[in-house]
Amino acid sequence: MNAIGFVRVSTDRQADSGLGLDAQRQHIAACAARMNATLVHTFEEPGVSGTLPLEQRPVLLAAVNALRRGDCLIVAKRDRLARDLVVSAMVERLVARRGGRIVSAAGESSDGNDPASVMMRQMLDVFASYEAALIAARTRAALAAKRRRGERISRFAPFGFRFGADGRTLEPEPTEQRIVRVIRESRAAGRSLQAIADELNRAGCRTRNGTPWRYQYVQSALRAVA
Repeated sequence: MNAIGFVRVSTDRQADSGLGLDAQRQHIAACAARMNATLVHTFEEPGVSGTLPLEQRPVLLAAVNALRRGDCLIVAKRDRLARDLVVSAMVERLVARRGGRIVSAAGESSDGNDPASVMMRQMLDVFASYEAALIAARTRAALAAKRRRGERISRFAPFGFRFGADGRTLEPEPTEQRIVRVIRESRAAGRSLQAIADELNRAGCRTRNGTPWRYQYVQSALRAVA
């Protein structure tokens, strides 16, 4: 029997104790050895969030597509596949269609198709999705609190602001604030993001990096001052 390995660590979990990429590879190799399976290849997704939709997970799709009938897809833990219920269900269905099965090296659940095994896997996916939602909510709350206090939240000040003399607190940047006002007024008037970008470019405005405006930059500027 052949096995395909899959490892993933999201950007905000790179420092996970005990489940970094190296540790996952070791768990997968040990699991394959216990199963007397030949580990053909291990696909890696470093710095990729498990909440992304499947169409934005080309490495995971490649791992699934590498399976042949009778093969197994081994992961260190089931939540390495995804932290989204829909994605987990889609991966499960795609693997089954290729005649393969998913195996967790942590032994969290059976890979059988009986009702109890299916229910256990679905429960694990629910908990993984819930944990991801909690992490996202805590992160948003922490960033919002820092914004309210005017504290630094990244290496770059949000558009419309600059860091003060202490390098932490934010203060308005006059030129960018004028652009922000134009963006807000135009958006309130019902103009599309692309129309606003075109309007700024016609007026000779440029982004902080000196490049022409695009609708993505307009959207980011709106989010920064939300």
